[in-house]
Amino acid sequence: MSAVRRHLWDEYQAVGSARGSARRKRQRFVDKNGRCNVQHGNLGGESSRYLSDLFTTLVDLKWRWNLLIFLLTYTVAWLVMASMWWGIAYLRGDLHRAHDQSYYPCVANVYNFPSAFLFFIETEATIGYGHRYITERCPEGIVLFLFQSLLGSIVDAFLIGCMFIKMSQPKKRAETLMFSRAAVISQRDGRLCLMFRVGNLRNSHMVSAQIRCKLIKSRQTPEGEFLPLDQCELDVGFGTGADQLFLVSPLTICHEINPRSPFFCLSQRSLRSEQFEIVVILEGIVETTGMTCQARTSYTEDEVLWGHRFLPVMSLEDGFFRVDYSQFHATFEVPTPPYSVKEQEESLSLPSPLNTPIGNNRNRREHICSIDCIDILEEKTNKFPSKFQKISSRKEGLQRRVLRMSSSNVEKACSTGDLLKIQQISSVTSNEDGDERIQLKAFRIKSESLTQSTGDLEVQKKPQGMLTLGTRLEDNLPAKLRKMNSDRLS
Repeated sequence: MSAVRRHLWDEYQAVGSARGSARRKRQRFVDKNGRCNVQHGNLGGESSRYLSDLFTTLVDLKWRWNLLIFLLTYTVAWLVMASMWWGIAYLRGDLHRAHDQSYYPCVANVYNFPSAFLFFIETEATIGYGHRYITERCPEGIVLFLFQSLLGSIVDAFLIGCMFIKMSQPKKRAETLMFSRAAVISQRDGRLCLMFRVGNLRNSHMVSAQIRCKLIKSRQTPEGEFLPLDQCELDVGFGTGADQLFLVSPLTICHEINPRSPFFCLSQRSLRSEQFEIVVILEGIVETTGMTCQARTSYTEDEVLWGHRFLPVMSLEDGFFRVDYSQFHATFEVPTPPYSVKEQEESLSLPSPLNTPIGNNRNRREHICSIDCIDILEEKTNKFPSKFQKISSRKEGLQRRVLRMSSSNVEKACSTGDLLKIQQISSVTSNEDGDERIQLKAFRIKSESLTQSTGDLEVQKKPQGMLTLGTRLEDNLPAKLRKMNSDRLS
């Protein structure tokens, strides 16, 4: 008894583990072959909409149902029409007098149901053996013949057209369009990119081929609304035209991960815990038929390889390029940072002592020296007469701003080694009596172009700057003003 219980318990555990593994299996929104795993249920009264578009409904059915409907429609139509011809012959009494040479039946040589059925088939298929025919003394047979011709034309046009459209659908053309089994994430041109590969197995081209990518991922809005299977567009070159493909050889489609990408915060570690699905849609016009073809596939988070790159499949042969499709799905590992693009940008934006310029202290001392020179200049101008002090005070703010701008420009020139050129011209016009105008050149500072680097710049001493500015200022004054200034100072 205990052995039986143990056996049942083992079977229960095996069934439970199988159910658990099936429950843990990743449910895809779109299969690898492009089939969408969506079923519509509880339509209620909306099912009648399918009958309103009967032609599309028949085309969308599977082949086995189309063949069944095709055979049943023709079989039922033939039996019904054959029964109507037999009924006319029965009502007129042609079945009992079929061998009477003096009697004119509705349809000659129709004396039972098989003969009526053969007459209908000969008429519908326009075979016309000549043994069975309608006589002119049967008006009801003429009306039935017209009805049979119209009904046969409608049935032929509907069913044969449905079968032709279904056979010419480019779904099978999509099977010769290949997608790589996995997508990869690695760096290209210094940027982290999500890449996958597409290829065309046929020599006929896909005209106006275009590719699109959708990210399927559930999310919750800030308002608390839950959006299951929310669709987000992935940029694969829509702005640059890279989504328009010339698909004559396998191509690697690239999605750059930037701040506008949904994978901006995706890292190698967070990839293991994410749940998403990337749906790839390739559309184009079949060159041979002119019909639009669409191929689809998808990649789940388990099928995205971090730090991998696709192997090259193109090689140059004698007079042509050869594509090796045995390496179409092959990848190899490459050095790739395991961090997300957001983390990399944040690490680059953090201040570092190594990024501090060397000449900051020297530039700061030069800036202080310039401000001190302004103060010395103000003390010199205070010794002028009150008339000129008022004029010079108007230019005081401009002089201070010019020197401050020049000091900041010197700092930029010291750090970059560019040319610096500071020039200020201030002219003062005044006349004590109001009859004549005296032009006063307050000061003119014009420095030559600085081509020295940060180490070549030298800090000017404070007394030397004072003497230089004071001397240049007095030299530029007119003789009358220099005399007045010397008398005032003495």
